[in-house]
Amino acid sequence: MAARGQANGVAPETSPETSPGRFVVLEGIDGCGKSTQLDVLSRWLAASGLLAPGARVVCTREPGGTPLGLALRQLLLHPPAQAAPLSTAELLLYAADRAQHVEQVIRPALAAGHWVLSDRFSGSTAAYQGHGRGLDQGLIAQLETIATAGLQPDLTLWLDLPLAESRRRRGDRPGDRIEAGGDAFLEAVAHGFAELARRRGWCRVDAAADPEQVTAACQTLLSRLRQGP
Repeated sequence: MAARGQANGVAPETSPETSPGRFVVLEGIDGCGKSTQLDVLSRWLAASGLLAPGARVVCTREPGGTPLGLALRQLLLHPPAQAAPLSTAELLLYAADRAQHVEQVIRPALAAGHWVLSDRFSGSTAAYQGHGRGLDQGLIAQLETIATAGLQPDLTLWLDLPLAESRRRRGDRPGDRIEAGGDAFLEAVAHGFAELARRRGWCRVDAAADPEQVTAACQTLLSRLRQGP
């Protein structure tokens, strides 16, 4: 069985005898179950037979998939008093996190034949900073091209959850700076995810279903991914 990997900013050491791996992203509003599904799916994938011999699963996230990303995550989500970035600065920090993430973690893992599962990628920036903050989508697209150097996921799973259910699941737990953006902001973000899913061809998964049903739907979609020739 392939061992599960965690992104830590170091290029994977194993090199399976296979073509480049697969890049899978989970997107959605807060509370949709991305973290839970990422954990379950990574363990399932490792035993699924989908991976080539010697390949493993690398789990990562944005922001925070590299040491630099962890520092940026703190600035973005839990900044000290008077240090909260304004909207354009926020966008640029996310782009910096993504550029480091792609170069230091994602591309090396894919080149080694591993499968990368990421909690968020460029779609979240388009949803939160574009639709939510109202920043120029053209600028966001330019920064995405620069930060990713053209890298696109092989599969994006959009965990679609109604905003009311997201609020219920989050309950009274303290939100981060993004979650505290207010109802109008979060509604715009939710609408943005729906629009992005339509335009980018994401696979919708009903995240309001029981977790086991969500997992089964994700597994079906992941099973369609095969290593290339």
